[in-house]
Amino acid sequence: MCRWAAYVGAPIFLEEIVSRPGHSLIHQSHCATQCHTAINADGFGLAWYGERPEPGLYRDVMPAWSDPNLRSLTAQVKSGLFLAHVRASTGTATSRNNCHPFAVGRWSFMHNGQIGGYEAFRRDADMMIRDDLYPHRKGATDSEALFLIALAEGLDDDPQGAMERAAARVIALARAKGSLPHLRLTAALSDGQRLYAVRYATDDHAPTLYHRWSDRRQGRAVVSEPLEQDEGDWIAVPPGSFCVFDGATVEQYRFDPERLSLAA
Repeated sequence: MCRWAAYVGAPIFLEEIVSRPGHSLIHQSHCATQCHTAINADGFGLAWYGERPEPGLYRDVMPAWSDPNLRSLTAQVKSGLFLAHVRASTGTATSRNNCHPFAVGRWSFMHNGQIGGYEAFRRDADMMIRDDLYPHRKGATDSEALFLIALAEGLDDDPQGAMERAAARVIALARAKGSLPHLRLTAALSDGQRLYAVRYATDDHAPTLYHRWSDRRQGRAVVSEPLEQDEGDWIAVPPGSFCVFDGATVEQYRFDPERLSLAA
């Protein structure tokens, strides 16, 4: 399982989420506490929004704790909307193209979870990616495929619906050709204006997801694990949720792709 953190609000230096807190994302890359493995050393990545609609992107295959460039970058770059991820591979190679976040146009996306038995139907999943989007298929992960399928399902106009339809399609494939768990999904995505997050699983083991508003920062962190052990006001997102974060505003909706796959 991977770990990730995202932020939306008044611009801050990326280090305030990525490296400075006591249980920062870099700390979680070797000391995670709420997933199956404490080590997330198969690469890392950042996507941040600035003056242009498209996000900046920095990814590498080194463990996050051992890259001085990452600490230097996060100490200098300021953003009001960014995503950061440390990777623990579920089977695909450790390569830059397989590191999260993924970005297409103004959209960025990162994922913690898995699609059961994905290697058995990877080609089928790729066939769900629309022809005009397939040139963006740079890696081999299930996460990137899910992102591109969601774009094909109308992410621009209907983020929640597109994610539900994409999830329903890969659940159907996993049931037909894969294995358990059919889908575990905790993801963050952004169009450069809002931050979205989803927590869902076809079993009882949806990866963890929390969020917290900071008066000091005037922004909200959305994370796999709380960033400080002594902060008791982190809000746990329940399984089966799709959240929209826009400044201090939080909207939470039911996320249920199974109703679509069952209807099909």
